[in-house]
Amino acid sequence: MKRIILIAAILCSSLMVLQSCSPKGAANSTVKRGDITGNWVLSDITFEGLPQSAVKSLFDEGSYTCFQGSTWSLTNSGNGTYTLPGGGACAAKTQSIYWSASPADQTFQFKKIFEGDKAKNVTSGYRLVLTSSDGNNMVIKSPVEYGTSPAYIVLNFTKAVK
Repeated sequence: MKRIILIAAILCSSLMVLQSCSPKGAANSTVKRGDITGNWVLSDITFEGLPQSAVKSLFDEGSYTCFQGSTWSLTNSGNGTYTLPGGGACAAKTQSIYWSASPADQTFQFKKIFEGDKAKNVTSGYRLVLTSSDGNNMVIKSPVEYGTSPAYIVLNFTKAVK
């Protein structure tokens, strides 16, 4: 009888140790590359921790307003483009990019690729915080320096309808 109780206690202890080592629900909240592959429209731009008037440029292209309504094509290979619609003081433009996403630290990064460039030779780019993506909506925050606390330009995307 003691032997059965000892074996049951060992099994229960083992199950508790295995259960405590298994991944928790947080793993389900990470954004995967497949969640952001596709065509997106930048539907709204908001600001956290800074006034709108403090933002002079976005991605070294000029005013952030030029990006309103832009379309982003992100292929699974990492190649992509963003297209600025133009209008007002904004010129219409299509820019080739090479992008990647890291679920481990929830980042989205891209670098501009110009005619004749190879992605592996381009050393500068943009690293953003990938806040969420559910396949239909995506939120990416661009960190900016403003004062002493964190500040972000928040880019809200919706999946483009084909």
